[in-house]
Amino acid sequence: MYHASFRQLQSLVLVARHESVSRAAEALHVTQPAVSLQLRTLEEITGTPLTRKVGRSIQLTAAGEVMLQFSERILHLWEQAGDELAALGGVTSGTLRIGAVTTAEHLLPPLLVPFTMERPDVRLKLQVGNRVEILGMLARQEIDLAIMGTPPREMRTNAARFARHPMGFVASPDHPLMKKRKVTLGDVLQANLLVRERGSGTRTAVEKLCKDGGYPLNFGSEVSSNEAIKRMVSAGLGLGFLSVHACALEFEAGLIKLLPMQGNPLEADWHIMHLTDHPIAKVAAAFQDFVIDQGQTLVQRELEAFYRPLRRLRKP
Repeated sequence: MYHASFRQLQSLVLVARHESVSRAAEALHVTQPAVSLQLRTLEEITGTPLTRKVGRSIQLTAAGEVMLQFSERILHLWEQAGDELAALGGVTSGTLRIGAVTTAEHLLPPLLVPFTMERPDVRLKLQVGNRVEILGMLARQEIDLAIMGTPPREMRTNAARFARHPMGFVASPDHPLMKKRKVTLGDVLQANLLVRERGSGTRTAVEKLCKDGGYPLNFGSEVSSNEAIKRMVSAGLGLGFLSVHACALEFEAGLIKLLPMQGNPLEADWHIMHLTDHPIAKVAAAFQDFVIDQGQTLVQRELEAFYRPLRRLRKP
């Protein structure tokens, strides 16, 4: 095992990711035989097969899965070592590995742009997914930081609030409820409310509203993406409950509007977090400090730019 090289470990990681030797070779900018040789050499060193061919794809054996986990950790530690050495010389560099729930992808540009412009040597690795996917990446240490609404209870994290998160009921400007003077939650639930899948931040918020108001969870349709909900709402096929961050272009174009109902939009908190028992890279720590210090100001500025009627949010 002492004779394994970083290139061999990297080849295994990329073959596992792409399930293909040829696509791994493209990612490494080498020939396919070169990757195959690295894998064979690693199998000789470990003394066990690490991959197997299933149809047209390459899959890992049980030993390969174990080796993959350690390979990813070893490569990440080596990358961190370079970042730490650069930091000793006063250089802020390295790879910012961050994951965000789908709703937060519209929140990230006003945070990432000023941070990276001041640090041109920082590389970015951004992962976007649903809550379960992002928590899985955090648990496997594939990302250093995660941004979501509610911190998880199933793992130990250091989570900090950094901005308010407005979420609201939206409709087409031509929807009949837009003309009603006082819209209630009961009206909304009877008008084909489109919601995200279970576990999403907006779905959880709607479920809590219904529970607090004594309403049954009677939703019109479950839709797997914010974009699909916005298109259906703008076409008049129902109402939606979405993050205001996700509706910037639609508000600006007049395709959808907030329903005129009391308490709409409601506010929650955005959190940035990392695993409690694992140190994070200096670049990740720097971004976390930046977000906690300036996040609310940057987010508010972005919101007011595209939707002036939105009231000023309270600081978290």
